Amino acid sequence: MMQQYLRIKAQHTDMLLFYRMGDFYELFFDDAVRAAKLLWMRHQQMV
Repeated sequence: MMQQYLRIKAQHTDMLLFYRMGDFYELFFDDAVRAAKLLWMRHQQMV
């Protein structure tokens, strides 16, 4: 799953990539941080 995400992200570095995980769409890494700032949201860190 993560390999597919990274391959797609490498082709579209200037865009936020929403990745479908089951019924939800998720953002990873810097995309999550950028989206949180753009949407005035808090991002949740997974530990």
